[in-house]
Amino acid sequence: MNDKLRGYAMFAAVSALLLVVAPLALPGFRLDELAKYLCFAIAALGIGLAWGQGGMLTLGQGVFFGLGGYAMGMYLKLHDAGGELPDFMVWSGVEELPALWAPFRNPVIALAAVVVLPVTVAALLGALVFRQRVRGAYFAILSQALAAAFVILLVGQQGLTGGTNGLTNFYDFFGFELEAESTQRGLYFVTAVVLGVLYLLARQLVKSRFGRLLIAVRDGEDRVRFLGYNPATVKTITFAISAGMAGLAGALFVPVAGIISPSLLGVVPSLELVVAVAIGGRYALAGAILGAIVMNYGKTAFSEEWAGGWLYLQGALFIGVMTLAPKGAIGVYQQIKDAVARRRSVPAPHQEKSPASLKEEVPA
Repeated sequence: MNDKLRGYAMFAAVSALLLVVAPLALPGFRLDELAKYLCFAIAALGIGLAWGQGGMLTLGQGVFFGLGGYAMGMYLKLHDAGGELPDFMVWSGVEELPALWAPFRNPVIALAAVVVLPVTVAALLGALVFRQRVRGAYFAILSQALAAAFVILLVGQQGLTGGTNGLTNFYDFFGFELEAESTQRGLYFVTAVVLGVLYLLARQLVKSRFGRLLIAVRDGEDRVRFLGYNPATVKTITFAISAGMAGLAGALFVPVAGIISPSLLGVVPSLELVVAVAIGGRYALAGAILGAIVMNYGKTAFSEEWAGGWLYLQGALFIGVMTLAPKGAIGVYQQIKDAVARRRSVPAPHQEKSPASLKEEVPA
């Protein structure tokens, strides 16, 4: 079986595992947890595209996750309010719906904003930053600072964003009761399908001419520039696509988890996404997804037994991967596979025959 067929077989097996086995085997609560992991996996897929394929270490992906999440949350709050002010605005003393909220009464505008807002912000930021040849650690610090500033803005605008508590208490999702098990199960399937479609699109993008150019920019940006291409444009487009994925992940997370708040978007959650991608393997899109699912499952499972110990384990995992396996879990698998292939390709050593055996072969 060649690599292409093996890839299709692996994708089909994982799809069957997520769409058939998991819904049958897991209770409702665990399935909801898995749906959250898949949301994070979508955001991690975007990081894998920007960082693993394009070399852009983005430490502020929580900003785009939050823009998509708040766009969805604003629509749901207005829909639940039924023409009145959302509950947190009443508690905050707001007497009139802010102009920023008015467009989100329309579900079409809200759904479009889930992707358009993060893509626009990322495109503007990328156009400003990459044209100035800001890259490496400087870009990482800038993106992290953006996440910190975004959280400060959200917390400080209690009447507009819900402050520290964020947006919560959602009851209806496009005509479906959110607390119903059937709705949550349906959201799980939607999230899994969206993840699968985005993975296929991202994989196709990487294999295209644009993807080869993106990898060339990662490995030698100056050389690409000397060849007549504009690395800033390539990086800006990729960064915007990555932001759009994060926004979509945030929008799906809101009905799945029932909340969007600054604590989910800041520097630490953004770093956790990057750590998950590093552990899974940043050079492979599947590694980013694997890392996000495994690490968030580990976080849940470990926190249930030892609540205070997860952060230590997470830090140890990151240090271990960076020092011992820089290409992550997928890289370790590839190394083992290459080693086995080399071992099989080495011919068996020639065994010299003993003088006695040579004498026996000489005809009398």
